[in-house]
Amino acid sequence: MSPESKKLFNIIILGVAFMFMFTAFQTCGNVAQTVIRSLNSTDFHGSGYTSMAIIYGVFSASNLITPSVVAIVGPQLSMFASGLFYSMYIAVFIQPFTWSFYTASVFLGVAAAESDRRTVFIALTVISLLGTVLFFLIRKPASENILGEDEVSDDQDLEVSESPRNNLTKAVDAFKKSLKLCVTKEMLLLSITTAYTGLELTFFSGVYGTCIGAVSRFGAEEKSLIGLSGISVGVGEILGGSLFGLLSKNNRFGRNPVVLLGTLVHFVAFYLIFLNMPADAPIAPLEGTDSSAYIKSSKEVAIFCSFLLGLGDSCFNTQLLSMLGFLYSEDSAPAFAVFKFVQSICAAVAFFYSNYLLLHWQLLLMVIFGFFGTLSFFAVEWEAAAIIARGSDYGSI
Repeated sequence: MSPESKKLFNIIILGVAFMFMFTAFQTCGNVAQTVIRSLNSTDFHGSGYTSMAIIYGVFSASNLITPSVVAIVGPQLSMFASGLFYSMYIAVFIQPFTWSFYTASVFLGVAAAESDRRTVFIALTVISLLGTVLFFLIRKPASENILGEDEVSDDQDLEVSESPRNNLTKAVDAFKKSLKLCVTKEMLLLSITTAYTGLELTFFSGVYGTCIGAVSRFGAEEKSLIGLSGISVGVGEILGGSLFGLLSKNNRFGRNPVVLLGTLVHFVAFYLIFLNMPADAPIAPLEGTDSSAYIKSSKEVAIFCSFLLGLGDSCFNTQLLSMLGFLYSEDSAPAFAVFKFVQSICAAVAFFYSNYLLLHWQLLLMVIFGFFGTLSFFAVEWEAAAIIARGSDYGSI
């Protein structure tokens, strides 16, 4: 197999593996609070919001050391271990106990009727494990022989003896780079935008589906609408990701218009949700809420808002990832580690306060962070464009 074919093969395997893993995990996260509320009348007592807060809290701290871990054990083994923890968390829902539920949440950060619930989560666990096993199909690229055959054989023992020391040095260097990047001007500005993506990630992946499932006015379909909401979010993500991913190759206007579009789409969604959903929907009991919204709660509006949330999220993520990849093209791992650190810690905070805050306060927080996050992204993009215009290296800012 040629090097180009091997790269394409690895990309396909990675795509399929992550598709399986995150299909299972995102589905699990979307229904976690609703499922757990139905179990709290038994010996089990827990909170889906608290569980997700633990996941993202531990995840945020882990991101700072992730480049170091990958430098030591390699990406393939790292992804396989992470996949096992994802699968373990999902499997806990098959027969949940409070201690195992929260313990699995910690480990994951580091990396209807009773029978119906078990069937669903067994299927999700199998899907996640299937994606995890696929990581073993990744093929290592052939190393190029720069030295002659004799030199390679002569230096083989030296390379083996120095390997542990080299790995440790790489790990320390990666950790230091992550810490240094945290305090640079560009990363501090982008951190505001990243913080907003963490808050809205929490909202569309865990809170909004719970809100829909708690509205008694939706009748018998209220719980089934949670799945339809998740599908609509996915459609918005796919549409936005494919559209703005392709446009970014030939975009003469830069990244700012796409981010502005994402902000406007999200603000429209927040306003419609504010009007359409009861204020106590995120913290409603198992029986749901009979409270009235500002307008008559509409299923169609609720699902349309799910689509807008996914579309707006894709606007922010495609442009943020594009910006980071361009700014730090020579060594992107520390930059993406900082990005995931900020996003995850904000997601953890958001899942924690979702146990207590009414819907309108959560929406207000996202509007504030979304506004200032958009401005901070504009500032970085304008500075980058000015440096390019002067003929300087983009990666030097």
